[in-house]
Amino acid sequence: MAELRTIEAPFVAPGPSGVAVRDRLKNLTAADEQVLRLVGAHLGALASGDLKRRCADGLEHDNQRWAARKRELTGLSSSRWAGAITKASHDQWALARRCQAAHIADLEAAIATIRHRLSLPVGEKGTRKGPGGYRSRREWHAKSRRLRVLTDRLAREKADQQAGIVRIVRGGKRLARTRHHLDAAGLTEDEWQQKWQAARWFLAADGESGKRYGNETIRITPDGEASIRLPAPLAHLANAPHGRYILTARVRFAHRGTQWRDRIETNRAVAYRIHLDVDRGRWYITASWQTPPAPTIPMSAALAHGVIAVDTNADHLAAWRLDVHGNPIGNPRRFPYNLSGNADHRDAQVRHALTRLLHWARACGVKAIAIEDLNFAAEKTREKHGRRKRFRHLISAMPTGKLRARLTAMADERFGVQFVAEELGVVGGDGVVGHPGGMQVGRFGHGKGR
Repeated sequence: MAELRTIEAPFVAPGPSGVAVRDRLKNLTAADEQVLRLVGAHLGALASGDLKRRCADGLEHDNQRWAARKRELTGLSSSRWAGAITKASHDQWALARRCQAAHIADLEAAIATIRHRLSLPVGEKGTRKGPGGYRSRREWHAKSRRLRVLTDRLAREKADQQAGIVRIVRGGKRLARTRHHLDAAGLTEDEWQQKWQAARWFLAADGESGKRYGNETIRITPDGEASIRLPAPLAHLANAPHGRYILTARVRFAHRGTQWRDRIETNRAVAYRIHLDVDRGRWYITASWQTPPAPTIPMSAALAHGVIAVDTNADHLAAWRLDVHGNPIGNPRRFPYNLSGNADHRDAQVRHALTRLLHWARACGVKAIAIEDLNFAAEKTREKHGRRKRFRHLISAMPTGKLRARLTAMADERFGVQFVAEELGVVGGDGVVGHPGGMQVGRFGHGKGR
C-alpha cells in the first residue's frame, strides 16, 4: 500500500462558460468572396503588425501603450476593428506566455528524470515510484549529452521568460514548417500559399451588449442577413449605407439557432468569426457568446440518486452504475470509439461515444457522472518511458482533455445532467470515499486504483 499514489479528493466540475455555433455562408457571389478576401488580408496585415508591437513591448506593456496601438489602428480600420485586433494580440501574447511556462515545466521534469536515472547504476531496475538506471553505458553516455542540451535549452527559455520574450507565428508554426516539406504534405507551393494567407487573415469581431443585434462590426439580423462594416481604406466597396457590405448569403444556425436568435433580438453581445476552409473552398461563420455559470450542487446531493463511474481507455469508455455507497449495480457498459484517422473523425468518434453514454445515464435516472481526472502531461515523456514508444503513443493518443470538456458541455446543455463529478480514483462524496465495499473506478479498465 505504501507504493500506491494518493487519491485526490473528488470535486464537482463547473459547467461550460460559453457557446459557439457555426454555419456555412452559402451562395456567395464572386464579389462577396473578393470583398471578404480584401478585408481579411487588410485586417490580417494590421493584426500582424500589432502583434509584433505587442511582443516587442514585452513586460513593459501597459494601458497607455495599448491605447496608443489602438489609436494608430483606428485610422486604418475603425475603432471597433482596432479594439478587436489589439485584444486578439494581447490574448495571443498571454497564451504564448502560458505555453512558455508549460514548456519550461516539461523541460524541468525531463531534466530531473535524466539526472535521477544517471545517478543510478547502469542496469538497475525501476520501481513503481520511478524509473531505474539506463540499460547500457552507451545509453548512459547519450543521455548525459542530452542532459546538457536540455539544460542549455531550459536556460534560454527561462531567460526569455524573465525578459518577456515570446515567439509567435501568425498562421501557425506547423503550417509554416510545412512550407519546407511540401512533398510529404502532398501540397503544391500555390496550395500552401493559399492556406498560409487564409490562416493569417483577420475577420473576427467581439460583440457589444446594447448595440443593434449585439454586434456593430459583423451584424446578422434575425432573418439571416449578414453584413460587415468595412475598414476605412475599403469603404468604397460598400453596397449599403454607413460603409457596410451586405453578403448575399443567408445565415441559418441549425444548432442552437433559437438561443442565438433570442440573444440578437434583445441586443445581447454575440461575437462572430468568418474564415475560409481552403481544402473545401467554403466560407464559414462562427457565432459565440458567454453563458452565466450554472450553480454547482454539493457532492452529497449529486450522489443522492446514484452515479455512473466512467473509466477512460485507449479505445473505449467503460462505465458502471454505482449506488450511493459506491457499489456496482447491474452489468457494466462499454462505449467504443476509434481514434485513428484525421482530427474531425476522432472528434466525431468521441462525441458519438459520449452521446451514447449520456443517453444511458438519462435512462438510468442518475444526475451525476464520475470520471477519472486523467492527466498524462508528465507521463508521456520519452525520458520517463524511454524505448516504450508504443506505450507513449497510447497515452498520447487518449483525448483526456477534449473528452472531459465535451462531456461537461454535453451533459450540461443537452441531457439534463447538470454537473459532472471528476475525481482521481474513487467515486467520492459524504461517506463514500473509503467506504467498506466501495468500488474504486480503477478496478475496471486500466486504472489500477489510482
